[in-house]
Amino acid sequence: MSLSITELLQSRSNEKFALHEQHLNNQMVRVLNTIGYNRNYKKAIGQYLYDDNNKEYLDCLSGFGVFAVGRNHPTVINALQETLTLELPNLVQMDVSLLSGIFAEKILQTTPDNLQRMFFCNSGTEAVEAAIKFARYTTKREKILHCEHSYHGLTLGALALNGEDIFREGFGPLLPDCSSVPFNDLERLEAALADKDVAAFFIEPIQGKGVNLPDDNYLKEAQRLCHKYDTLFVADEIQTGVGRTGKFWAIDHWDVEPDMILMAKALSGGFIPIGGVAMTQKIMDAVFNRMDRAVVHGSTFSKNNMAMAAGIATLQVIDDEKLIENTALIGENIITSLGAMTEKYEFLKEVRGKGLMIAIEFGAPKSLSLKTAWMMLEAANKGLFCQMITIPLFKEHYLLSQVAGHGMNVVKLLPPLNLTEKDRDWVVNSFDSVIADCHEIPGSIWDLGKNLASHAIKNKKTK
Repeated sequence: MSLSITELLQSRSNEKFALHEQHLNNQMVRVLNTIGYNRNYKKAIGQYLYDDNNKEYLDCLSGFGVFAVGRNHPTVINALQETLTLELPNLVQMDVSLLSGIFAEKILQTTPDNLQRMFFCNSGTEAVEAAIKFARYTTKREKILHCEHSYHGLTLGALALNGEDIFREGFGPLLPDCSSVPFNDLERLEAALADKDVAAFFIEPIQGKGVNLPDDNYLKEAQRLCHKYDTLFVADEIQTGVGRTGKFWAIDHWDVEPDMILMAKALSGGFIPIGGVAMTQKIMDAVFNRMDRAVVHGSTFSKNNMAMAAGIATLQVIDDEKLIENTALIGENIITSLGAMTEKYEFLKEVRGKGLMIAIEFGAPKSLSLKTAWMMLEAANKGLFCQMITIPLFKEHYLLSQVAGHGMNVVKLLPPLNLTEKDRDWVVNSFDSVIADCHEIPGSIWDLGKNLASHAIKNKKTK
């Protein structure tokens, strides 16, 4: 019997949520139904999603940064289709593939000169796990250091480097000898390194949870301190890399040279899971130091031809369409335009970011009536105000966004890198309208706020 994916999708098009309720994470379905995000998307092109009524949505999440070149880019699709027809010998294992060599060569052309070797895997968290192992073996030390409020993945090793308790709670004991220091605190960093027993310091150049930017001298000085105490300096660019911040790597803004760069998400255009570690020759030679250790660390599906072809095509698109330059320009326009609104909106505290990794932070207002309403939401659940922003952005302005982390009043934008001037205006005008509505009390948006607070209070009582 022949299989048609088209016919399968058409025949069961209305069962998406029911199937997830029955067989997958039903709590996710409850979340989508509660906040009104339960749409049936039928098509995706570039930065846009289309529902079953053909309504167009601006996707400012891009699959948590995966679709940097937009969804279903024809260049990447063509590369994958061509690869499928070539009948290539894929994953021979007792062999090395040409496509992975070409892809590694192209990536290393984008990294600092001190990084000369690549290791491929299947995801960002796998890249973190690999880097932990490589750091320990290279330095012969066990301790790993990371920053408070960091995010490095959800597998057990990576989870030990996760700065948010909500992800860690109930999954211990975690990997031992992992500790944290405050982001942007060089004094605390040096104190943690001073005993010369730390294998590696893992850091997001810009923290994903909250979009926290480093001080101008922080990363450069952190690199210097790591070298001073013989600790490896590891840049987790899984979210910030591949053009996201208006440079190919976020570290390029601060001219630093880490011992390893971790990458994933946008690396293959969103089609095939992929991750990677760029590293120094010293690290590669330390870990894979003899022929009998050639397979001491690996991953069965890493270096598969489809992922490599998608990655090569993605790098080509970024270059051909000048997406990094576009990201720097459009991102700065959005940050500047939204930042200017802090003067007229009491709730709007700060707008920050680099390129198209943007945070819109809200805070307590001064006016008594606004402050009372704010405190009502905060008492119900810290960070709830931002849901009052993201829901009308989605339901009334068809803009998909996210809250930047648990318990924080920060909305985060992580759109594809191919935003146009029309999209820029869409973002700015939508936020302007929703934030303005928040300053009208009473009003329909505060009816939403009361409902959200009621749900939050009920959830607390059932815990």
